[in-house]
Amino acid sequence: HLCRVDSGSRCLSNPGSGTVYTETLVYSPTPQFADDVPYQLAIVELAGGRRLTGRIEGERAVIGDRVEFNEFRNQVPFFRKTL
Repeated sequence: HLCRVDSGSRCLSNPGSGTVYTETLVYSPTPQFADDVPYQLAIVELAGGRRLTGRIEGERAVIGDRVEFNEFRNQVPFFRKTL
């Protein structure tokens, strides 16, 4: 589950699918993610226009690609490109 501090009891258990709004590849991470480089971060625009920052796993996604939610890991949403 992902909960916003200012949203009261509203939490996301499954953000669903969306479209990549913007993305980047990370090569210089913070120490806790050093073993993951390179990895892709994206802002995903969900249904209803909400945007969520998460990681893309598998094939690289580009702006405009459809992605679907895969799982949360340490409260970080992971998405995968929709084929």
